[in-house]
Amino acid sequence: MLVDSYGRVIDYLRISVTQRCNFRCLYCMPKTPFEWSAKENLLSFEELFMFVKVCIDEGVKKIRITGGEPLVRKDLHKFIAMISEYKQDLDLALTTNASLLKQQAKDLRQAGLKRINISLDTLKEEVAFKLAQKNILKDVLNGINEALELGFNIKFNTVALKGINDNEFINLLEFAKERKSQIRFIEFMENYHAYGDLKGLKSADILNIIAQKYSFRQGQKTPNAPATIYELEDGYKFGIIDPHSHDFCDSCNRIRLSAEGLLIPCLYYDEALSIKKAIRNKDIIGACEVLKTVIKNKSEKNRWTENEANQSSTRAFYQTGG
Repeated sequence: MLVDSYGRVIDYLRISVTQRCNFRCLYCMPKTPFEWSAKENLLSFEELFMFVKVCIDEGVKKIRITGGEPLVRKDLHKFIAMISEYKQDLDLALTTNASLLKQQAKDLRQAGLKRINISLDTLKEEVAFKLAQKNILKDVLNGINEALELGFNIKFNTVALKGINDNEFINLLEFAKERKSQIRFIEFMENYHAYGDLKGLKSADILNIIAQKYSFRQGQKTPNAPATIYELEDGYKFGIIDPHSHDFCDSCNRIRLSAEGLLIPCLYYDEALSIKKAIRNKDIIGACEVLKTVIKNKSEKNRWTENEANQSSTRAFYQTGG
C-alpha cells in the first residue's frame, strides 16, 4: 500500500501517453507549435507497462490513460490490453476529445477498456471551431455515438467559460442526461499556456445558470472524487469540479506519469522526479524507490486558492493529462 505523509492512500495513477493533440483548445495549448519531444524521449508502451506493474503491485487500483490526446498515439489499444490482462479487475479508464474515437472504439473495447471521459464543451459548430481552432464537432459526436453503441460507460467534461459556452450549460446537461451519462462542469484552470483573455465561471455561477430551469440538491460526495455531485428532482446527477478549492485535496489519491517518465505528485505543482533511467535500466527497485519518494513528498494542498489568485501552473496540462 502506498501512503503519503498526510495519511492519504495513493491508489490512482494517471498516465499521459503523449503530449500531442489534434486540437488547439484555447484553455490548454492554443499557440503551441507542432514541435514535440522526439519519439526516443518517450517511454515505449512496454516501458510504461513495466512501471504500471510496479504501481499495481504496490496497491494502485485505478489507472486513467490521458494525453494530450491519447488516441493520437498509435496502437493505444495494445497498451490497454497489456494493463487489462495483468489485472482484470482494475478500474481502467480513458480521457479523450473523442474525435478519433469512432475509428478506435471497437479495438479499445476488445482490449478491456470499459470507461471513457469525453471532453465536450459545446454543441455548436461555431463555438467548437472557436475553442479547438478547427472543425471538430461532427467527429466528436460520431465518436460519442460509437462509444455509446459499444456499451462504454461515458462521462462528459465541460470547461465552463464566460461568454463562450455559458449559454449552453442546460443544453449540455440535457444532452448527457438523454444518453444516461453524467456531465461534470469544470472551473477553468489558469495556466500559462492558455489564451490570455479567457474568463472562467465559479461553481456558484454554474449552479445559478442550471437553476434557471432545474431544481436540484447537493448529493453525497464520492470519496476521493474531485467532483461535487448534485441531483435533479428526477434523480439525474451532474457534477462540478472546483480546482480552486481544497475540498478534494484532503482525500486526493492520485499521482501522474508523463509520457517522458516524469512522476508528478500534483497537477498544480511543477516538482517531479523521473523514472526513465530506472525503467530503461530495468531497475525495478530503483523505479519503486522513485515512486515512494514522490508519494512521500506529495503536497498537502494545491496552489490554486482564492487567496492565491495569481497562482498558475507553468507545466502545460497536455504534458500531464489535465
